[in-house]
Amino acid sequence: MYDMNYGTSFSGLATAGIWGIIALVIAICATIVIFVLFLTKKNEKKYKGFLGWLYDFLTFKKFVIDYILRFTYVCLAIYLTLASFGLIGTSFLLFLTTLIVVLLPTIPSPIFKASLLLTSSLIVE
Repeated sequence: MYDMNYGTSFSGLATAGIWGIIALVIAICATIVIFVLFLTKKNEKKYKGFLGWLYDFLTFKKFVIDYILRFTYVCLAIYLTLASFGLIGTSFLLFLTTLIVVLLPTIPSPIFKASLLLTSSLIVE
């Protein structure tokens, strides 16, 4: 009923924008500090345990995202395939369209991966 801003003229969107800029500056500063102090070559064998794993992760010696993407892809493909069976009662054509849209992109995937591996190995040599 009453405006309780007490003289401030910032909207919620403006405040979020200001905090976004502050967060960006802090993130850039923290990244520079981490790269200069933590991720130097002289620290490669220095850390053990969690810090050793973190060092390997941040220097891309361990790829975790690959496993996450594979799991998400398989889970989503199975879910969409099973959920499309619920469309049989609505429309058989919609069911077939959903299956084609879900399953058709999986066919060229192994071919694309093989060609990518082949070209990357040719570039390295």
